[in-house]
Amino acid sequence: MNTGNGQQEASEVVTIGETMALMKAEALGPLSHNAALSLGIGGAESNFAIALQRLGVPVTWAGRVGADSLGDVVLRELRGEGLHLAAVRDPDAPTGLMIKERRTNETQKVWYYRHNSAGSRLSPQDVPATAIATARLLHLTGITPALSVSAAEAVEYAIATARSSDSLVSFDLNYRSALWPPDAAGKYYRRILTDCDVVFAGEEEAALAVGDGTPAQLAQRISDLGPAQVIIKLGAAGSYALIDGTEYRQPAVPISAVDTVGAGDAFVAGYIAELLSGLEVADRLLTAVRTGAFACLVPGDWEGMPRRGEFSLLQAKEPVSR
Repeated sequence: MNTGNGQQEASEVVTIGETMALMKAEALGPLSHNAALSLGIGGAESNFAIALQRLGVPVTWAGRVGADSLGDVVLRELRGEGLHLAAVRDPDAPTGLMIKERRTNETQKVWYYRHNSAGSRLSPQDVPATAIATARLLHLTGITPALSVSAAEAVEYAIATARSSDSLVSFDLNYRSALWPPDAAGKYYRRILTDCDVVFAGEEEAALAVGDGTPAQLAQRISDLGPAQVIIKLGAAGSYALIDGTEYRQPAVPISAVDTVGAGDAFVAGYIAELLSGLEVADRLLTAVRTGAFACLVPGDWEGMPRRGEFSLLQAKEPVSR
């Protein structure tokens, strides 16, 4: 059953992937000794979509969730953030679940329960082709094709649809070692990147596709595969970008990070928002690092994603705004 809200045609961006229910311990320490867990949601593509929507860009999220209470939570939260949905409710598979354990102040472990989940059953039939054809950009990550053969086919169908309608294709490698081995991921990346316009990757992720090297070398090798815009995410060191053959460097915003999960997705959203606004590369990268910084300031995968009016808070000298 499709649960879209009938507004997909209004979206400038379409993204496709698995959003899972998320449970996390409210206190530090072993999960086995935490009596209380909070319930929320998380997923790279929906993190990106929420950040982009908060920056003023209409977004459609497409994916599958179970016909269960956890699926209800996922769709409620995404609708609450104003996303357009092209969601399928799967009566034969559960919504995926991840559980976060914060063992120390600096480290956390995520446990995934997504084998045979509704999200892993994504197929080309679930791809909102009309929405992609009328959007300006399709955004995908390397998580989705690693879920299953049918999910990989859905990604490739979505890219083919975007290419045939002249929509831009953005791809964030977003490697997950729990889903596939490095050699399989690298082989897939090298093939899929030839059909992408904008590519984002961390240094280690980029090396899976094109071998070890400096950020400049990694970006050049990826660019040689076809993408005109390659952005290497460097975490606390900022980012390096190779855009139409020109190099750019952007330092990160200095912050005291609380939770870095979702920062990469926020960074991508910031860049894409300004790309679609027609801003220069330096402005795209500045918004990217600002958006990424905000994602790190609160616990949670997407809750800290900023709105444009909040960027000045990163330079605020007074702790209270009155």
